[in-house]
Amino acid sequence: MTEVKPSETASTGILGWIERTGNKLPDPVFLFFGLILFLMAISVVASLAGLSAAHPVEIDDATGQAKILAAQSLFSPENIQRLWVEMPKTFTHFHPLGYVLVVMLGAGVAERAGLFGSAMRAGVANAPKLLLTPLVVLVGMLGNLAADAAYVVLIPLAGIIFHAAGRHPIAGIAAAFAGVSGGFSANLFPGQLDALLFGITEAAVETVFGDYSSNIAGNWFFIVAMTFIFLPVIWYVTDRIIEPRLGAFDPSKAGSAAADDTAQGALSADERKGLRWAGLAVLAVVALWLFFTFGPGTPLIDESASAEARLNPFYQSLVGGFLVLFLFAGWAYGKAAGTIGDHRDLVKMMSESMADLAYYLVLAFAAAHFVAMFAWSNLGLILAVHGADFLQTSGLPAWALLAGIILFTGVLNLFVGSASAKWALLAPVLVPMLMLLGISPEMATAAYRVGDGATNIITPLMVYFPLILIFCQRWQKDFGLGSLAATMLPYSIGLMVAGLAMAIGWVVLDLPLGPGASVFIDIPSSAAATTTTG
Repeated sequence: MTEVKPSETASTGILGWIERTGNKLPDPVFLFFGLILFLMAISVVASLAGLSAAHPVEIDDATGQAKILAAQSLFSPENIQRLWVEMPKTFTHFHPLGYVLVVMLGAGVAERAGLFGSAMRAGVANAPKLLLTPLVVLVGMLGNLAADAAYVVLIPLAGIIFHAAGRHPIAGIAAAFAGVSGGFSANLFPGQLDALLFGITEAAVETVFGDYSSNIAGNWFFIVAMTFIFLPVIWYVTDRIIEPRLGAFDPSKAGSAAADDTAQGALSADERKGLRWAGLAVLAVVALWLFFTFGPGTPLIDESASAEARLNPFYQSLVGGFLVLFLFAGWAYGKAAGTIGDHRDLVKMMSESMADLAYYLVLAFAAAHFVAMFAWSNLGLILAVHGADFLQTSGLPAWALLAGIILFTGVLNLFVGSASAKWALLAPVLVPMLMLLGISPEMATAAYRVGDGATNIITPLMVYFPLILIFCQRWQKDFGLGSLAATMLPYSIGLMVAGLAMAIGWVVLDLPLGPGASVFIDIPSSAAATTTTG
């Protein structure tokens, strides 16, 4: 592989500016700590200025009017005491933490046993040449359930498969990268990302409206539609724009590692047996959940609840359901393929998956305190109320507001790569604000997901961007950072346009986002009062 010198990567123009500016940002963990210090200072100023708003749901018993909440200084004795006394509770009660840890206990086993890697290889290994691109893209989007495995297994494999089919290997890498990262939220099933994002959404709602249970399937229909809308976009860009631009593949320009990669595509007999066993395990878990839902006693259906809430236990059980699904499928695959010997190997894999989350735990600690302290200061509610007031007087329709959020998220993603970090920053203000305008938390989350995915593939600050560059340089030694960014830019534009059109259409047609999740909600009963209080 040819080393890319700093002078070559520090490109000019907008990409160079993005790279230089983004590199000056601190690690997301310290970004949150810095924001906490800034929040504390702002809370003092807001408190002294008497900033206030009417609570959207709480009523003052004495006046019968909406309860007025004033900005609170985070340096007040009460908040200082709360910070230190409740620190363990603030961290452990951060909703995304539990969701992610539970799902990853199972997903870590499936990944380490080799299930995810073999499933992705099987999905594209014998693809007809005509359908090679869409199959690579589809497997890439479904591979999001496998988290990091999709990047390190499917993307280099796509280059090998394209080369074997007589096509340019970098076109395969680009298509797979666009599917895995550009279509980051697209999928046929909810997964780890849904657990993570809706955990943050739940915390954001509770800062203003009290107890709220998120629905991990709240974007299910939306992400399925994303899959089928994004797939032809990436297919078209790959076959009609990128591959013709790349021209014929020149083997003389390939790095030495490319030849070594060509033998990694075929599945062994044990791996094929493992996939069959994993498939049976998946069917068994699905059957078990159907039994829990429709069997005697219907434990996952609340028969006493209203029609809209009857399935809430089922939705809330899906986090545990994915744990069981990944765990048993991974175990079944590992036993058949020989990657898991006994229960000790299983426990070791679960332990290693928790070790991989070490950085996330540190990030979650910082994000949890930022979200909690934002709530203590009342600034989240006040900003949401006055932001909703401004947007309401602007006369902008709901689709225009959400389109603006998508575009803003896409720009922010160029500088802050972590999906969870960005949503933890945005959700405490955006989610309550949109709720006060009658837009559901599920729709706010869906809009964020569209913007977050579209620009993943063009920012050098994306954590896997250098790895993708290395994969490309195996096939073309002089392929640099600017080459990769230029290759992925048409995908980014196409996905952003398609995502915007889809989100706008979804709002205009008022389609359901998932089981029990709609675009619009009833504005909280006291919200009318909030738009007139300053």
